[in-house]
Amino acid sequence: MTHTFALPYGKSILEIGLSEELTVDLYLAADLISNTENSMDIYSAIRNSSSKFKFPSFSDKDTTVAITINDKTRPVPNNLLFPPLLKRLLELGVKKENILIIIATGTHIPMPEYEFEMLLSSETIKEFKVISHNCDDDSNLTFKGTTSRGTPVFVNSLYDKADLKIVVGDIEPHHFAGFSGGYKSASIGVSGRKTINHNHALLQDAKSCVGLYEDNPLRQDIEEIGQLIGVDLAFNAILNEKKEILHVFLGHPKDVILAGIKVIRETGLTLIDKTYDLVIASAGGYPKDINLYQAQKALTHASLFCKDGGTVLLAAACNEGVGSQSYVDFMKGVTNHSEARDKLISSGFRVGPHKAFQFALIASRINFQIITDISDSIMKELLLLKVDNLQASIDKVIGSFSTPPRIAIVPYATATIPQLRGG
Repeated sequence: MTHTFALPYGKSILEIGLSEELTVDLYLAADLISNTENSMDIYSAIRNSSSKFKFPSFSDKDTTVAITINDKTRPVPNNLLFPPLLKRLLELGVKKENILIIIATGTHIPMPEYEFEMLLSSETIKEFKVISHNCDDDSNLTFKGTTSRGTPVFVNSLYDKADLKIVVGDIEPHHFAGFSGGYKSASIGVSGRKTINHNHALLQDAKSCVGLYEDNPLRQDIEEIGQLIGVDLAFNAILNEKKEILHVFLGHPKDVILAGIKVIRETGLTLIDKTYDLVIASAGGYPKDINLYQAQKALTHASLFCKDGGTVLLAAACNEGVGSQSYVDFMKGVTNHSEARDKLISSGFRVGPHKAFQFALIASRINFQIITDISDSIMKELLLLKVDNLQASIDKVIGSFSTPPRIAIVPYATATIPQLRGG
C-alpha cells in the first residue's frame, strides 16, 4: 500500500506515492485557515486608522501620494487591499490625479504595461497612474544619504517627491532579510541597484537569516534605508498559502512589521523533533516558483528540515526560467559551488550572482535535486542537478539508504519554517 501526496507545481499538481512502511511526516504551512472577519474588515481598519495612525490632513488640494505595490513575484491580494485604501484617500481629499502607484520591482525586470492587470483591476489601472520602477534608471533616482552600514540610498524620484509615501505588501518569513514587509517594499522595491547590491551583500553575515529581525544586519539596514526615504505608512497583510488574508496591519512601518512578526512567531513556525534524511518539497506553486530566483527561497527553507548530508528534492516549475541573466552569466566557466562562492566574494557582491552564493551555502551541507521546466543545459551551467521524474528520483534516493530513511513532505516550503522543539 502507498500513501499519495500532492505537491504544487506551477499552476498544476505533482502526485507522488510513498510506501506505508516508511516514516513520513507531512508539514503544511502553519495556518491555512482564512480569518474572514479580518479580510472582510479591511474598510473598517482603514477608516478607523486616521486618528490612531495620524493620516495627515489633505486640505491642500495639491497633496500627492505615492504607493508601492509588489510585483508579480509576490502573491499579494491587491484587489482586496487597494480599493478601500484608495477610497479612503479620496474621502480625505486627495485627487485621483495626485495618486501614483509604483510597482516595486527591486532588481527584477520592470513589468510592461500589459502585465499590470496581473496586479490590479482594470478599473484601478484606468483611474490611477501606475508605473513600474527601474532600479537602473539613474535619471529617476534621488540620493537620500548613507546608512550606518555604508549603504548609499538612492530612491525612485517620483516616490521621493510625494507628500505621503505608502507601502503595500505582505509580511512573511524571508530567507535572508528575516521577514518581508514594513519598509522593505520601498527600501528594496523602489531603490537603486547600488542600494540593493550594498544591502544584499550583508547576507554573507550568518545573522542575515530567515526569522531573525532584531539582530539581522541586512534587515536593520533595510529599516535605516526606509527611514532615510521617509516612508510614512505601511499597509501589510499576512496570507495563507491559498492567498487568503489572515491578518491586516496599517500604521507606521516599524509598528506594522513588529506586529506582523509577533503573529508569525506565535502561529507561523512549524515545530519538528529532529531533522530528516530526505525532504520532498515544493516552492508552493505559482507565483512562488515563477522562476528559479524565487524558488531558491523554498530550497533554503526545505534545507532546514534536512540533516547534514541528507537530500532535498524540490519541485519548482520556473515557467519564466532562471529570473536573472546576470546570475546565468556569472556562472559561465565556474566548475563547482565553492568556486562560485569565492568568485562572488573576490569580484564584489552583486544582486543576481548572489544566488550562486546561496546555492553554494546549501550545497556545502546537503545534497539537493530540482524537478523543473528549465532546460537541462542551463541547469548544468548553474551546477544544479535537474531530475525529469520526481517519483523515480524519490525511489532512487530511498533505495540508497541501508535502513529506511525518515522523510518529510513540505508542499509549501516558501511559507513553512521549521523550528527544532526546544531549540
